[in-house]
Amino acid sequence: MGIGSAQRGQTCATRRATFNVPVTASLNGFWHKEERAMQVGYARVSTPDQNLAVQLEALQQNGCTKIFQEVASGTQADRQGLTAALDYVRPGDTLVVWRLDRLGRSLGQLIVLMNTLHGLQIGFQSLIEVIDTTTATGQFFFQITGAFAELERNLMRERTMAGLASARRRGRYGGRPKAIDRDTFAMALQLYEARASSVQSICTRLGIAKRTFYRDLAAYRTQHRE
Repeated sequence: MGIGSAQRGQTCATRRATFNVPVTASLNGFWHKEERAMQVGYARVSTPDQNLAVQLEALQQNGCTKIFQEVASGTQADRQGLTAALDYVRPGDTLVVWRLDRLGRSLGQLIVLMNTLHGLQIGFQSLIEVIDTTTATGQFFFQITGAFAELERNLMRERTMAGLASARRRGRYGGRPKAIDRDTFAMALQLYEARASSVQSICTRLGIAKRTFYRDLAAYRTQHRE
């Protein structure tokens, strides 16, 4: 049975089909129309010289009747293959990956994806780590993962607050760097135009930020050009 092949320009057989993305056509109405819940696979490699064969074979042996595959970095936020897989599954289906890092590299990224699947009532399996959120143990894993994510956010907040407090004790405050006073800028400009020192060296010697110097230099040149 063909599903959306005219819209997508792709062959969508109901059994053992794989989708090689990126997908350029619209995914509207791309939910599958199988009556029973499906195992939908997602396979990813980071570079074109890597091989998907091991992942595809494992996913097919696990019963995946649709497999979306792509070449994309795991840190990349916008992955068309993963987006296509999420658009394809429907409540009751299970998204299956060969290994957890195929879904994402960072804990935060994985948590977002897990929450997305949970909200859509989509199960998740990772074959290597033997994770299955369709079981009671898998649901427990999901809750523990969420707890670790919350702990990570709290620790990050504490580290940020501690860093800001430490900076204030040293007399340093956040925010945009203050403008360079006229005399300091004149000295920096003289050294810059002499071409005897690098900008980094000049800024370090005068205690000014390189970005601030470049900003004031641009304003100076604009003013003297008029």
